[in-house]
Amino acid sequence: MRYYENVTGITGKNSPWLLPRRVYTDRLAPFVGQHIIKVVTGLRRSGKSSLLKLVAADLLAGGVAPGQIIQVDFESLDTAVLAEATALHRYLTGRMAGPGPYYVFLDEIQEVEHWEKAVNSLYSMRADVDIYLTGSNSRLLSSELATYIAGRYVVFPVSTLSFAEHCAFSEALSPGPVDTATLFQTYLRRGGFPGLYATTYDDAQIDQAVRDIYNSALIQDTIARRRIRNVDMLRRVAAFAMENVGNPFSARAVADFFKSQRRRVDPETILNYLDALCESYLLTRVPRYDLQGKKLLTINEKYYVGDHALIHAQLGYSDRHLPGVLENIVEAELRRRGYQTTVGKVGDQEVDFVATRGDECLYVQVTTSLLADERVRTRELAPLAAIRDSYPKLILSLDREAGGTDRGIRHLWLPQWLLTKDTVVTNCRVSFPGSGA
Repeated sequence: MRYYENVTGITGKNSPWLLPRRVYTDRLAPFVGQHIIKVVTGLRRSGKSSLLKLVAADLLAGGVAPGQIIQVDFESLDTAVLAEATALHRYLTGRMAGPGPYYVFLDEIQEVEHWEKAVNSLYSMRADVDIYLTGSNSRLLSSELATYIAGRYVVFPVSTLSFAEHCAFSEALSPGPVDTATLFQTYLRRGGFPGLYATTYDDAQIDQAVRDIYNSALIQDTIARRRIRNVDMLRRVAAFAMENVGNPFSARAVADFFKSQRRRVDPETILNYLDALCESYLLTRVPRYDLQGKKLLTINEKYYVGDHALIHAQLGYSDRHLPGVLENIVEAELRRRGYQTTVGKVGDQEVDFVATRGDECLYVQVTTSLLADERVRTRELAPLAAIRDSYPKLILSLDREAGGTDRGIRHLWLPQWLLTKDTVVTNCRVSFPGSGA
């Protein structure tokens, strides 16, 4: 099986090779050339920079002159002199001396002091400028954009590689027979940071590289932006959230845990730290939803990490983390496909994910195995069976023998589902990218 036909290489922050990430370039395509600011956000090293390079490469291939494309990476020391609004504005307007259109790509824009003023001025001055921004802190971008550029921008969240992209990257590196189960085991262990695919690192080196990414996001996008003083406690809160991926908890519960460890911290501080970690995309908060009462619940939310490799890098690789890691992979995939996710509460039972997209709704349970233990099977089926509406219901597991339905609930092999073109599998038929099915 070949996962993609248009593999051209490997994407990475400093790599000249780019592999198309169609899920994102296709979403951007209708806005290219339009006088509206495109904002690409996401965790550090999730592929934002490479996405801008892909857009620029498409423009060049379409006949845009190189002089009409202006790219500035603010993580480079070479651009340090531009890290202030006036200097940046002077540089950009100087590069646009002739007639347009011009395409301006500003990578990690939050490194520029008062960047929003420069961008707003440039946008207002010229109707023939097409502006693209990337950033790694949602609060910084959203607050400044809302204040200065309200109504003039559209946001595109970018995540690390999906399993389907992992297969494409792996195939680009090692052409030949592809075994889905083996590829999934590698993905499970190494995660989806794109830049690491252009290397021959072993697992220990991958963990170190992911720890470096984590520390960079923690220091630059969390501690510095929020001016957090108690860095040790922030790290402990982050570790607690990673240890409890897939488990609901409250700020009060975290504070009580630290109190039992003879470390006093109030719940409000815990909540602020969790907010800061979410803003830097290290964590994602998923609220709980009462399916019977039809309302969001404000306590015992779940948190997932920006990439599951962060769990292994911080806590070590262990089977005890597997259930949470599988949930993490599914939650991220649902968001990639445009779904909003909540955790469903059905009486005293729980549905791992209630995924909504427009008028669509999908209920998903995730488990390591449904077939090995009848008690697990009963536990996983019960909350889905208790839901009386007709929306699709799925159970995803690592059972290779998965298949069929029980009371309208479909059971699928998780790697197989991750390779489907969309979330709902009609009559249990699975369509693979590139298969034509």
